[in-house]
Amino acid sequence: MLGADEKPDVTYADVGGLDMQKQEIREAVELPLTHFDLYKQIGIDPPRGVLLYGPPGTGKTMLVKAVANSTTASFIRVVGSEFVQKYLGEGPRMVRDVFRMARENSPSIIFIDEIDAIATKRFDAQTGADREVQRILLELLNQMDGFDQTSNVKVIMATNRADTLDPALLRPGRLDRKIEFPNLRDRRERRLIFTTIASKMSLSPEVDLDSLIVRNDPLSGAIIAAIMQEAGLRAVRKNRYNIIQADLEDAYSSQVKGTQEANKFDFYK
Repeated sequence: MLGADEKPDVTYADVGGLDMQKQEIREAVELPLTHFDLYKQIGIDPPRGVLLYGPPGTGKTMLVKAVANSTTASFIRVVGSEFVQKYLGEGPRMVRDVFRMARENSPSIIFIDEIDAIATKRFDAQTGADREVQRILLELLNQMDGFDQTSNVKVIMATNRADTLDPALLRPGRLDRKIEFPNLRDRRERRLIFTTIASKMSLSPEVDLDSLIVRNDPLSGAIIAAIMQEAGLRAVRKNRYNIIQADLEDAYSSQVKGTQEANKFDFYK
């Protein structure tokens, strides 16, 4: 569990674009924790859980960091694979412990990253390990059904493979809101991401970010961040204190255009 001084320093302003995703997660997580009476007055229950899904590098984890930073709620982060333990029964016990800790420290947010590690569609398990993973999923479903809406515990889950998740987890009442993070950003989104990252960097006056933004290559948020990071490294390599247009062009080529440097990890070709 993260204390007040351990929370990420990422804010919503640091997340370029994703306006709709920001609005949806604030409505589903922040608003119920800070203004629960609004939902009670209207006569509806706030969302109990939120699923963030989309390809890698689209901003899911970064947006969750912004949520953790912007609320005073306790924040508990676990990775799905951490629940898979060596000994029988350890995984379900860890699930119970996480939810118990969340209730004891409410208001709180539980963030389970890579939920597909323990929540894939069930099948006739042939091994003890498979059966244990299914028991972990059953305990997770039980815990999500077990806490009431007034306990001020919100659950956020993230995955790259929403298509593999068990339908029982996806049903309304458990994960009420599902927020998609698209891989391909439009020109407006790309501009927001480029300018957000560039605002913290030392750029030469000659730099023209629009020349990169207008290109039609598919860019995720992570790729854009990698381009800017690579441009900065190239400036450091040449002992300069600011980034020039040539640095950005070279970085763009190495990250997007599939040059030899970018392909050096393709071991199996």
